[in-house]
Amino acid sequence: MPASKHLDAAISELRDLVAFDTTSRNSNLPLIDHVEAKLLALGAECERIPSEDGSKANLHARFGPAVDGGVVLSGHTDVVPVDGQPWTSDPWVLTDKGDGRLYGRGTCDMKGFSACILALAPDIAKADLKRPIHIALSFDEEVGCLGAPALINRIMEGPVRPAMVVVGEPTDMQVVTAHKGLFSLTVTVRGREAHSSLVRDGACAITHSVPLMQYLVDEAKKMELAAPADSPFNPPHGTLTIGEIKGGTALNILALDCEFGSLMRPCPWDDPHAIADGLRERAALVETEMRKSAPEASIEIKVRSDVPAFAPETDGAAERLARQLTGDNSTRVVSYGTEAGQFQAAGLSVVVCGPGSINQAHQPDEFVAIDQLAACCDFLEKMVRKSEA
Repeated sequence: MPASKHLDAAISELRDLVAFDTTSRNSNLPLIDHVEAKLLALGAECERIPSEDGSKANLHARFGPAVDGGVVLSGHTDVVPVDGQPWTSDPWVLTDKGDGRLYGRGTCDMKGFSACILALAPDIAKADLKRPIHIALSFDEEVGCLGAPALINRIMEGPVRPAMVVVGEPTDMQVVTAHKGLFSLTVTVRGREAHSSLVRDGACAITHSVPLMQYLVDEAKKMELAAPADSPFNPPHGTLTIGEIKGGTALNILALDCEFGSLMRPCPWDDPHAIADGLRERAALVETEMRKSAPEASIEIKVRSDVPAFAPETDGAAERLARQLTGDNSTRVVSYGTEAGQFQAAGLSVVVCGPGSINQAHQPDEFVAIDQLAACCDFLEKMVRKSEA
């Protein structure tokens, strides 16, 4: 496709964004300072929504009239670690190796989309917009979409309510209309140590964790059986796995503690909260049994992440817009999660469409193809023109 007139600017913006090490364990404030200054200089209305401890922030910016409607361009600022990965170039320096790709952490997931927005921002600021264009940048997406809820709440509580959202996660600039959710929890079982021959003198935390884990294994099977025959997902059902477990001191000691973590990737028809409620009911029974020999025994269940699935919409405004701008009329869903389900749960029409391939996300030598950035710029150029009509 012909190179967008904004491509060079997008590459320049991406070079700046990649240079910020916004690994989720770090603050994203230097990047937010950088982006906010650019948007304020162009006349955008900007608001930060900080994390509870103030070490990070979301950013909401708006161009155009203060009227309801318009579109939110949504992205996250954090990236995954590069620790231990065999990079062949500096992950924090945008590198062009002459192969049509730009290398660096976050180029694909998902600073490329943000860079294209910033490249278009001067034109957005000068455009005669009839409906506003919002920019929403969140923190801590990579560790459970933790920043987006406060950002979304602020947008929805504000004086200008948008109509739709484009989440720019990497989809090869193809239209994605549904994905699975993310629901994870940690179960901590505390019993009482005793010699393994004296089982009535203690309560083995590991032994009493087994029925709780078995409950989750059984629920995973139910999720598999609940999938409709025409499910578009791969695998076609929601999944539930136990990925972490620790506890115990020795084989001949009843374990004082046991902790395990479970991760669900529910489809739109699954109900992870009902599964969690069932686990709590089972835990209450196990705790009662443990306290017969160890009155101090306890079981704690903590939800670590709760990101709803993104369900297909009937004649969704965001999908309709994205198809008009891309010409893509295929039905496409993905099994990874984004903030789309959170925006949808707030009552907004949503679509996922952004530059780069998810196959490159989180990988060493992560890259985005230059033609993908060009396609994204073209997409945004058309969006601006449509917002003027």
